[in-house]
Amino acid sequence: MIRSARSPKFPAERDDPMHTVSLTSGPISKNLLLFAAPLMAGNLLQQLYNIADTVIVGRFLGADALAAVGSSYTLMTFLTSILLGMCMGSGAVFSVYFGAGNQPRFQSCIVHAFVLIALLALALTLLSFALLEPILQFMRAPAAVAPLMRTYLWAIFWGIPVVFLYNYFASLLRAVGNSLAPLLFLGVSAVLNIGLDLFCVLVLRWGVAGAAWATVFSQAVSGVGLALYAFARFPQLRFHVRALRLDRSVLQEIASFSFLTCVQQSIMNFGILLVQGLVNSFGAGVMAAFAAAVKIDSFAYMPVQDFGNAFSTFVAQNYGAQQSSRIRQGIRSAVCCAMLFCIAVSLAVCVFARPLMGIFIDPAQTTIIDTGVQYLRVEGLCYCGIGLLFLLYGFYRAVRRPAMSVVLTVASLGTRVALAYLLAPVVGVIGIWLSVPIGWLLADLIGALYYKQHRSNLLPTEQ
Repeated sequence: MIRSARSPKFPAERDDPMHTVSLTSGPISKNLLLFAAPLMAGNLLQQLYNIADTVIVGRFLGADALAAVGSSYTLMTFLTSILLGMCMGSGAVFSVYFGAGNQPRFQSCIVHAFVLIALLALALTLLSFALLEPILQFMRAPAAVAPLMRTYLWAIFWGIPVVFLYNYFASLLRAVGNSLAPLLFLGVSAVLNIGLDLFCVLVLRWGVAGAAWATVFSQAVSGVGLALYAFARFPQLRFHVRALRLDRSVLQEIASFSFLTCVQQSIMNFGILLVQGLVNSFGAGVMAAFAAAVKIDSFAYMPVQDFGNAFSTFVAQNYGAQQSSRIRQGIRSAVCCAMLFCIAVSLAVCVFARPLMGIFIDPAQTTIIDTGVQYLRVEGLCYCGIGLLFLLYGFYRAVRRPAMSVVLTVASLGTRVALAYLLAPVVGVIGIWLSVPIGWLLADLIGALYYKQHRSNLLPTEQ
């Protein structure tokens, strides 16, 4: 059974210092947007310091350095997506038991998840260093770019453990309705990263290594800081001694649920990594254009991705509380909000594609800018497709159907990779760009049809 008697101290009452947003009561649209807003702002800040790396490297270190950092970013997104997927999957479990008011199971889950994901982060760090050279070969980096990628990656790999810390405690706090604390720590990290980028690259003259170490140090500040803050400020989230005992049923639940979300995130980013390898085969100019355009692209649709994650927490808490009618109302509200946002962003990206590319690339390099503008206008026209897909991912993760999220990811990325490799030799790089929205739309169709056919079985029985 999911439900249990609600402890008077769990979840936090109104005088609790956590400043949580109630997702199981009150106005749906307002509370969902209030909860989602710090997530959106937080990831926009994260994209901001990723963009800071790109602007500083592109403007002061040249196109080869930009290509190296951009290609490395794609690889790091894949590696950290493994940890992010585990944290997101665990966070959905936390939300369900928090919504149900089951404090003992909640405590046991957060301890088991921490140990499991920490061990995975350690293994991932060691493997990344051990396989650095094979990774560079797999990425098909041009001779002029490979040494720069090696230097950047050797430094950035040290940040994997602190990426785990931040994402774990951010998922834990968001699971109980607190999305503000992760935002504040990420904001400090973003400002620090930009300052260190300028200092390490322009003053110390460390090149791409300086950009990498600036990112690692700022990530450490946000990860360690958020962990200490959560334990010091919120007694409800501290690890209790009784929860340290091994419980195979809890470990199995966390592992199986998180593993599928991890697989979904990993497949998504592995597909992008395969596409990056194909892009690299077109040379450093296309690599540089792609690196800049992807940053703009990610910045544009990141808010709707975070809204999908907030929607997932909303659904998971109400799933635990067995409030089906509230979930249905939330679905309608979330779809309307996401589509309105995507339409506005699509128009902005298509209209301002060229000046946006000019932020990263010297306007005199017209060929590189033209390639990036072409990418942005193809993707920008179809942001409604990715917006709906993020909602579907979040919904199926929350209602304990993470396998369906994997199916949608395979459909989206499988289509993207297959079409990219089929079309690129025939029509050039535009074939890679066109494959992306086609994959989004196919996955949307599959996810919507599955919901329509199985709706009665997906939602809990109303109490």
